[in-house]
Order: sequence, then C-alpha cells, then structure tokens
Amino acid sequence: MDFENQRSALVKKLIHYRVGGMKDASVIRAFKKVPRHRFIETSFQAHAYEDRAIPIACDQTISQPFIVCWMSESLALNKDHRVLEIGTGSGYQTAILGEIVKEVYTIEYYPDLAQQAHELLNELGDENIHFRTGDGYEGWAESAPFDSILVACRVDEVPPSLIDQLTEGGRIVIPVGLEHRQILHTFIKCDAQLHSLNEIEVRFVPLLRNC
Repeated sequence: MDFENQRSALVKKLIHYRVGGMKDASVIRAFKKVPRHRFIETSFQAHAYEDRAIPIACDQTISQPFIVCWMSESLALNKDHRVLEIGTGSGYQTAILGEIVKEVYTIEYYPDLAQQAHELLNELGDENIHFRTGDGYEGWAESAPFDSILVACRVDEVPPSLIDQLTEGGRIVIPVGLEHRQILHTFIKCDAQLHSLNEIEVRFVPLLRNC
C-alpha cells in the first residue's frame, strides 16, 4: 500500500477542514512524519489514513486523526515543553507529541499496550519519551511540573493532582462527562484555577484506576 501518499492526503484533508482545520506548522510536520499505520493492527492498516478511530488491543481505540490534531493544537505546544500524557494507548498521539516538544511523559494502564507502544516508539527512534505503566489519575508527581497535559480518556471531573502538576499558564486538554456524552475541554491554568478556552463533543474510553 502507498502509505506515504495516503498520509499526505490525510494531512491535506485536515488542513482544509472548514472548522478546526490544522494550522500549527509543528503539528503539520509531525502528522507528515509519523506513520500512523505502524500503530494499527495489520487487519486494519488499509484504513490507517482515514479520518476515523480504529480499535486496538484491550478494547481501546486509536483516536480519529482530527481529534489528535485538535488536542495537539489546543495545547499550543512548543519545542521547549514538557508534556504529560495520560493514556498512551497505541502510542500514536505520543509520537505526535514527541515530534513537537522537548519531553513526553506518558502513562498507560494496560501493561500489554504500554509494552507495545514502548517497543514501537523505541524502534522509530523517539528518545525523548518516558514511559510508565499504571494508574494515571495521580499523574507523575516526581517529574512535575508540566507545561501541558493531555488526557486521552474520559473523567467525571479534572483530577486535582493533574491541576497541581500543571504549570501556571499551562494548558490541559481532557474529556469530561458521562459515557454517552463527553466534552473535550481545553483549560488554561491561571491563579491555580482552570479556565475554559474551547470545547467540542467527543467520545473516549474511561480513565481506569487501581482500586
């Protein structure tokens, strides 16, 4: 399959979306470089560059490219940022972040997914990504603070620990709500409080916790 041309066509489609089209040059470069098909099981690779979510192991999904783009651009990332990601999943969003920022700290609940993502990202040469397996609710306190936080699983409310670990003026993108209706919020932290910048309706798997 001609994955390179398919990837180029997807990027053009995302750029020309009438609402929420891809604009950030660093995000565009990352989308052009990261091979989404490598993060997808062989049986689904023919759909790798369609703008759709695709199932992966452990009943999880690799997010729709538009959503990956939206979350990445909403964080207003730059090359000096240190980013915390909750929900490594396939590692595709992780790879996009790794192409843009200085360091990514990513946490995945499922050991099998964490190992697969770790091995693939190492194979792809991503050396600025730090991995942890377990409950992401409490964040990664010993490596805080973070300039940005991306949460790829839904919560009932923003975990206080993540607010504490976000720098003043930093942004967090996080889906909040119930199973069948969630809002993907972009918050900025000002005076230790979160203030909403934008939101769209989405559907994510829940954030799992160790009990």
